[in-house]
Amino acid sequence: MKYSEKAISFVCQQEKLVGILAEPEDSAAPATGVIVIVGGPQYRAGSHRQFVQLSRALAAAGYPVLRFDYRGMGDSSGELRDFLQVTPDIAAAIDSLQQLVPSIKHVALWGLCDAASAALLYCHDTRDPRVRGLCLVNPWVRSEVSRARAQVKHYYVDRLRQKEFWVKLLSGRVARSALTGLAHNVATALSGKGKAAPAGNTLFQDRMATAWQRFDAPMLLFLSENDYTAKEFCEYVDTNSAWANALNRPNLISHEQPGADHTLSQEEYRLAAEKCTVTLLGKVDALPDRGK
Repeated sequence: MKYSEKAISFVCQQEKLVGILAEPEDSAAPATGVIVIVGGPQYRAGSHRQFVQLSRALAAAGYPVLRFDYRGMGDSSGELRDFLQVTPDIAAAIDSLQQLVPSIKHVALWGLCDAASAALLYCHDTRDPRVRGLCLVNPWVRSEVSRARAQVKHYYVDRLRQKEFWVKLLSGRVARSALTGLAHNVATALSGKGKAAPAGNTLFQDRMATAWQRFDAPMLLFLSENDYTAKEFCEYVDTNSAWANALNRPNLISHEQPGADHTLSQEEYRLAAEKCTVTLLGKVDALPDRGK
């Protein structure tokens, strides 16, 4: 299917946000649109132009896609902010997409790394009924404990199995700082104690879990095999009670891509993510309208 692209701008809390709308030319009245949330700090093109390629592929499949810059990032005005502070930006992007393509009734949020986290936090903060699909790629749940556990399990265990490591250790060529780091990570992983949330606040990981557990529409979890962020997410979900049975939700499509890195830098990884996303969007299309 043919598609077109155009630059757009819209307002979020008195700041000008800039984005690119990719729109199918032969789809008369698409009901589902996609908002590509960009993790930071980067702008709407993404690493190796991955969001450009994603948006064009989804538009060619019949779905309007808006990728945009947060306030303070890329061509958008305002002060720089992180994924914990972009709920208003996402809301403004959804409003703009519906204004540009009035036939859109519901949207899917697509995010990689902390943009996936931002998508869940948006759902937690707003419970926006327009959001009927989530595409979450290697979600970010970083904490001191989860980082230590992932490193111990997926890095240090592998290193201890390597002959080269033991040769260096016995010859004194393993730096003392490396051994100190290993000891610290093991102690942190075993203790299960990380930095607590400030008084009166809820950990962002718990807010993500709440949104995940109550989201009842189609959801895609796409994990890269060779990515520590993905491994850390799995470790966190497996050991945190707020995420109990999260990977067994009936509305969840879960896919682990063999060999893939964090940003899906190879064509086969990108194409796999696009295929899974189109499958998710087909499920969103099939949903009945709210209130019917």
